[in-house]
Order: sequence, then C-alpha cells, then structure tokens
Amino acid sequence: MSIHARITDDLIANGIGLVTTVPCKQLAGVIEEVERRPEILHVPSNKEDEGMGLCAGAFMGGKRPAIIMQNAAIGVTINTLATLIQFYRIPLPMLISYRGELREPVACQVEMAVHTKALLSQLHIPTYHFHKETDADELDAILKYTFMCNKPVAILTDASFWGGYGDQ
Repeated sequence: MSIHARITDDLIANGIGLVTTVPCKQLAGVIEEVERRPEILHVPSNKEDEGMGLCAGAFMGGKRPAIIMQNAAIGVTINTLATLIQFYRIPLPMLISYRGELREPVACQVEMAVHTKALLSQLHIPTYHFHKETDADELDAILKYTFMCNKPVAILTDASFWGGYGDQ
C-alpha cells in the first residue's frame, strides 16, 4: 500500500469528512488520493488561512476537518490559528510539507523552515515531524489525540519522508 493511501486511510478511519488542500508538489500524491475517496469531501483552497476557515465551518457543521498545506504559509495562518482555531477549540490536523532542510533546492524555502517550528511552538501547537515512512505509523494516534483534546496539531513531513528531492 502506498504511503498516500495509508495516510488517507487513517484520515477516513478517524472520521475526517472534509479535507482542504493548497497545491504542493510533495503532498500531491496524498491530495490525489483524498480526491479519489468518496468518504472525504475535498475542497481545494486558494490560501491556507482560507482553508482553515473552511475547516472551522465544517467542524461547526458537524464534520471532522483536516488541512493539507506547505510550511511556507505558516506565517499567514498565525492570526487564523490563534483567533479562530485555538480560540474556539477546533481540532485541526494539519498535514504540512516541511521544505527548507538539507538538500533543499529552492533557497527561499530555507527561511521559512528556520521559523516553522518556533512559530508552532509559540502557539503551543503540538508538532510531530515525520522523517521516514515508518513515522506515519503514529498518524492514527495523532489524529485521535487532536480530536480528543480539541486542539490543532501539526504533522511536518520533510523531503526525506516523501523520498527526497530527486537527488537521492
């Protein structure tokens, strides 16, 4: 079974009924898998903070949401995370591609990588970092945790998790 199918199976097994996504090359396989599954309503977003608004609405309407996004946009989501998601205790799994580490081919990605974990920490958002495919074995427990405690969680998936930047 592909890692994309495993991740999507865990989303479905945890009752996630709406996933919003912002395009990302590393996450494209998961996004395609989510789109194929009739159990999940996939709503693409133009921006990550817009996607979080969709997730908040879905949760208030009785659906369990998740967002799939890049770490490059963490900065633009800070206000939405603090004043909407956290204030109203909305559980929100955030599957995030974590660009900007070793062998990163795009220089501008490095700057946001330097700040991603610190920003999430400042917001007291539990953060899990997946480096290798077996780390995804924890996804089910992470999803259960976010819905049990009504908190957002960040699941950072770096290039090595997805197989590298094509240079390995």
